[in-house]
Amino acid sequence: MAKKEWTSYTWEVNGLQQQAQYNKTTVEGLFMPLLRRLTFLYEEKKERVILFMAAPPATGKSTLTLFLEKLSREREGLIPMQALGLDGFHHHAAYLSAHTFRRDGKSLPLSTIKGAPETFDAAKLAAKLKAVKDAKEDDIYWPVYDRSIHDVREEAVPVTEKILLLEGNWLLLKEEPWASLRSYGDYALLIRANASLLRERLIARKVQGGMSPEAAEKFYLASDSRNVERVLKDSGSPNEIWEMLTDNDYVQVAE
Repeated sequence: MAKKEWTSYTWEVNGLQQQAQYNKTTVEGLFMPLLRRLTFLYEEKKERVILFMAAPPATGKSTLTLFLEKLSREREGLIPMQALGLDGFHHHAAYLSAHTFRRDGKSLPLSTIKGAPETFDAAKLAAKLKAVKDAKEDDIYWPVYDRSIHDVREEAVPVTEKILLLEGNWLLLKEEPWASLRSYGDYALLIRANASLLRERLIARKVQGGMSPEAAEKFYLASDSRNVERVLKDSGSPNEIWEMLTDNDYVQVAE
């Protein structure tokens, strides 16, 4: 097997430095063909194109879409693209605290499973996707999740490009109301990864954020593990599937 040639990339998004390292062969042989397919789709449709990128937590999908945006703006023959995220469609913190769900016979606040499909406003997402598709002017704004306030900021980012790279855990979930949103995605990419690898990464992420290893393990079992399993088992209808490897590289796999 040929030795991988890794390249480090640094770029700026909204005044913040982004950094990532990708295998050069993967950039040219996997990322670029995807961007060319999206460019071809736009040229064929002559209307705004949306990529749905679905993946479990800890697969690097947010950074990846930002890097794909960077590539689309730098490489010849591509239409500039814009990375967007699903997290701005979380219900607001006050809603999550005031509403409950039932698990194991108990009624618990939605805030305890923040990140699960039930904590998102799918109707709001459907309305926004419709507006994005119907828009004749660049007057649509996208909400974002602001980690400094641990809540959603509405109308935060103008939607400006003809091709949108939308990432999120639940974009290809086969159950309603998510399944009905699939029609807004012109192309769908599902990223998979080994569940044990994701477990290690998610627990490490919480520990790095100041949580004790014991508390991080408990949180993983109560929340993250369920989300990982749900994405991996209940996502469907992708146009292509990638696998994230232990070294953070990606490969395309057959369904």
